[in-house]
Order: sequence, then structure tokens, then C-alpha cells
Amino acid sequence: MSAFTLNRRTVMLSAVAGASSMLLPSLGGSGKAAAQGVPALRGNTGHYRFQVGEIVATVLSDGIIQGPPQVYASNAPEAALQEVLRQAFLPTDHMTLNLNTLLIETTGRRILIEAGAGATMGPNGGRIFDNLAAIGLGPEDIDAIVISHTHPDHVGNLKAANGGKAFPRATVFVPRADWDFFVRADPDLSYMPVPEEFRLRFAANIKDSLEPVMDDIEFYEAGAEIVPGLTTIVASGHTPGMATFLVHSGRDQLLLTADLAYHPVVNIDRPWLPGPDRDKETALASRRRIFDRAAADRIPVLGFHFPFPGLGHMLKTDAAYAWVPANWQF
Repeated sequence: MSAFTLNRRTVMLSAVAGASSMLLPSLGGSGKAAAQGVPALRGNTGHYRFQVGEIVATVLSDGIIQGPPQVYASNAPEAALQEVLRQAFLPTDHMTLNLNTLLIETTGRRILIEAGAGATMGPNGGRIFDNLAAIGLGPEDIDAIVISHTHPDHVGNLKAANGGKAFPRATVFVPRADWDFFVRADPDLSYMPVPEEFRLRFAANIKDSLEPVMDDIEFYEAGAEIVPGLTTIVASGHTPGMATFLVHSGRDQLLLTADLAYHPVVNIDRPWLPGPDRDKETALASRRRIFDRAAADRIPVLGFHFPFPGLGHMLKTDAAYAWVPANWQF
């Protein structure tokens, strides 16, 4: 099906109307529930299961990371960025990004797409292990881990607290170009709009996270099929070798966008450029090509950093694109 153009105002009003139906009352330990002796809920779910054809898929949250909004919208005028965040009911002094890893169960194997951040980028990562346990699995049940690119928030959980392999049986698939740039050499990260101290820690965390799995690495070139039902897509620019992923079974598909966009409000509904993109022109071309495909073919999308569970659709609009979150499946 071909892409179609929508007026931004129409899309945004529809999105707000849909979002309003998802607002729920607070479920805390006070009020009528507590008075009746109902146990207080300690938190919301961090896993979300659905099907892609015959493939069982589960989004597993690794938690969140945060940073200055300007980092994720590097060419946005400051006043415009502040206003867009306010209009979206978001804080203006920081942006929260989710860490949505995806577990797929296919061909008798459990394959994790992205490992998550662990503690490499703040104290609120590393939740994937609790969320695996919540669905009855442990790290030893993972057969393979496929990494889109080697930034710390995608590889941080590969190293256990004791220095060993956090996923003892897993083969780790890494794009070769990223390995050559970030691991085999000392990467020049001067393009990143962050303090030098952060860049040094960022580079060190990549090598440290990957150190325990050095003997279990399988390199791939973007475009390769990892296993039947999981195909990698060339998406270079953010890093030299970044890939996105297509999960497919029968007529069903799911497109994973990795770090083509950080947050729908600044990188989809507005076409602002992520600051951590190493080659911004190449990354922009990758973003447009893959977003156009998602919109034209109406393929469901999973955004690694989007609000949990990160699932929705991409629409083409008069100005850029629009993000439409998927309805929750109970």
C-alpha cells in the first residue's frame, strides 16, 4: 500500500484523543483499596507479549536513561524545542528515554535483540533480568543476542556484576563496522555533543561491556539474515555499522528502528537530528528510507527508546512523520 499524506493537526488531535483513553487513576497504597486490605501495587509491568505470525515476541524493559533534550534534537532552536516539549506535557530540562529490548522465540531458540544498558548510563538501567524472571526465564535461557550497534545502552548488560558473562550460553551478534570503530581502535567521539569526561566513560564502557564475550562474538554485515524470521537492515550513520531489524513470519512483520530516532516528539513528529549521530547526513538518509518503508507498507514499528512498550505505526505527514502508538493488548 502506498504512503499517504496527512495534515499534522489532524494526526496530533487524533493521537491526543487516543492517549486520553489510556489515562488511569493512581494505584497506590492509600484510599479505598488500602482500607479494604488490598495489597498495594509496587509498580507497573516491564514486559509486554504479542505475536508476529508464528513468532512469540516480548518487549522486556531494561529501564530508562535521561539526558538534556538538546542532545537528542541537536538542530532544534532552543525556544522551539522548549515549546514542543511543553505542548507534549514533557519536562523541559531533561528527556527520558526507555530501553525496550525484544525477546523473540523462533525456530526453537530464544533470541534477545539488544542487551540493554545495565549500569553504564545511570542508575535506572539493568531491569531486564527482573523482567525476564517475571516471564519465567533467566539469562541462561537466552541462546543469542543481536546488537544493532555497540553503544553502551545496547551492550551494557553483557557483563555481569562479577565480571563474567551475564548471559552464559548466548552467542552475541555484532555489526563488524561498529566493532572495528569502537573496540579495535580508540574511537574519536568528538562529534558527540556531550562533555569530554562523558565521551571517555562512554568509550570505556563499550569495551568493558564486551570484554567477557570476546570469544562468543559473531560478526555480521547489515543486510544479513541472522536466523529465519530475523533480517538486518542497513541503517548506518548513527554509528558506522548500525543495523535495524525486520522480524517476519508469514504475512506479519515488525520493524525495529534501533536509534534512528530517540523520542517520537523530537525525531518523528519533528524532524530534528539526534546529536549522537556520527554522520548526520547518512543517518538522515537511513532514517527517511526506513521510516518511508514503515509508512508506505504500514509495518508495525518498535522503537528502542520510545515510551514503553515502544510499539506503534509511522505515518507520513505534510511536514515529516507522525507517531501513532499501538493499542494495548490485554
